[in-house]
Amino acid sequence: MDSSNIWIIVWGVLIGATFAWLWWAGHLARLAAYVRETREELRKCSWPSWDELKGSTVVIGISILLLGGFTVAADLIFAKALGWF
Repeated sequence: MDSSNIWIIVWGVLIGATFAWLWWAGHLARLAAYVRETREELRKCSWPSWDELKGSTVVIGISILLLGGFTVAADLIFAKALGWF
């Protein structure tokens, strides 16, 4: 038997033992319940239409540009005032 085959068997046993322990401890049932409840909650959400999404994206882009421009301008003003340039 090759050493790589032994490592595959060892990892398989470790993964199987971990899975068995998670099942026995009830962690898998809780994970399944969490996923199920999350899917139910996401079905209740109202999702934006394509036009609303495009409009929001434009507003966010403009906001980022304005905030970035303000930050650069404030940095230049403070740098000039303190004589760093």
